[in-house]
Amino acid sequence: MIKLINQLLLAIALTLASLLVGAAQPIDINTATVHELQALHGIGAKKAEAIVKYREEHGAFQSVDELTKVPGIGKKTVDDIKVNLTAGAAGAAGGTEKKTMEKPTMEKPEHKAPPAAKQP
Repeated sequence: MIKLINQLLLAIALTLASLLVGAAQPIDINTATVHELQALHGIGAKKAEAIVKYREEHGAFQSVDELTKVPGIGKKTVDDIKVNLTAGAAGAAGGTEKKTMEKPTMEKPEHKAPPAAKQP
């Protein structure tokens, strides 16, 4: 029983430590999930979903201040959370296009015949 309690306390401590470490790093609004965005003060499920939807429809954010273009998110909200945010590499590179994955090809590689054995 004591061993189980110790394991639970350790698990709780590790969880809390990971939350504290994670809070120190800014969240990239160009890659963050709905769940990650909800960790921000004042951002609930609906606002987080609106951010992701806007990003999917309009491409990468060029700056954190562009969040004001998302329906339901005003300047005050952005000002309150901007210290915890970044627009990441996609925004810095100027990429506003939607990301698409290349379709893999199903071509078979060419096979060469093995070299002929030398006859003595």
